[in-house]
Amino acid sequence: ETTTTPTSPATTSGDGGKFHFAIDRGGTFTDVHCILPTGSQLVTKLLSEDPANYPDAPTEGIRRLLHAHDGTRNYERGDKVDTNRIGSIRMGTTVATNALLEREGERMGLLITKGFGDLLEIGNQSRPDIFDLSCAKPGLLYEDVAEVEERVMLAGYCDEGRSADEIAALENEEGQVMDADGEREGGDGQPPKAGVGPRITGITGEKVIVLRRPDLTDVRAKLEAFAAKGIRSVAVVFAHSYTYGAHEQLVGQLARSMGVFTEVSLSSEVMPMVKMVPRGHTACAAAYLTPKIATYLSSFRSGFDAGLADIRLDFMKSDGGLTPVDDFGGHQAIMSGPAGGVIGY
Repeated sequence: ETTTTPTSPATTSGDGGKFHFAIDRGGTFTDVHCILPTGSQLVTKLLSEDPANYPDAPTEGIRRLLHAHDGTRNYERGDKVDTNRIGSIRMGTTVATNALLEREGERMGLLITKGFGDLLEIGNQSRPDIFDLSCAKPGLLYEDVAEVEERVMLAGYCDEGRSADEIAALENEEGQVMDADGEREGGDGQPPKAGVGPRITGITGEKVIVLRRPDLTDVRAKLEAFAAKGIRSVAVVFAHSYTYGAHEQLVGQLARSMGVFTEVSLSSEVMPMVKMVPRGHTACAAAYLTPKIATYLSSFRSGFDAGLADIRLDFMKSDGGLTPVDDFGGHQAIMSGPAGGVIGY
């Protein structure tokens, strides 16, 4: 089904006769809006899933409009779509939304600071009706969780009320970081003292003290246990990583180097925010859904010729903004389709 809307001078193309597409890929139907080189606007609708006729609905919608309105060449079904006349593509999709609702994301595991293994299950206790005795807990996205013995503390809790000389004395005391055996570096058999050790300035300007670095040998064993269970995606969530993400980076590099996991989501990269619960849930959503999004994007790209790499291809994020296709992650896509409907792209 194709309909034509009146020409709008504000959207008339001035880039040498290009077609511009805005697409809403829903669970049942896909709507493709096109601005022709003349400035006229067209909308076509087709089934989002019709494997007997085409592998991907947005690609097919673009092909149909080009085939009908570009007289310079043929766009035959089954061939890769020629991108010479495409100016831009914007898309909102419910792929991640449906994967989340139907629990069809990637099998994933969670690595979290020791002592916080049940943090995301406990959550923050917010619920729509605080007196509802029959409320059900939301399901967890991760299949397994492993605690990592690493620890960073905020120096501000110890330094408040202390003089500069007192803080300097605490910083200069050596051997306070725990080694792999849980003892102070230096071998005196004593645990580290809170507040003792060098202050490191995080990205937020807050100063932190490293109490224990992650033992990568132990972390590797935990990752291998995940892999043995068939888990192929990992979320890493450490305390205070919003300001000091070095420990997450170390673990992330290790996980990626193993060549087993399709996605490694670090909370310090996905959403570097103060509160660990929402930061952790977002990292889990990224690990759970990004492989699904990556599979879809690969399928979409495969329907076009190599020129697609030179075309502006943006996807609608949950917050209503557009992001380049290479920066589009699963956590950004949860409300991509609905946001596109509200914004009107």
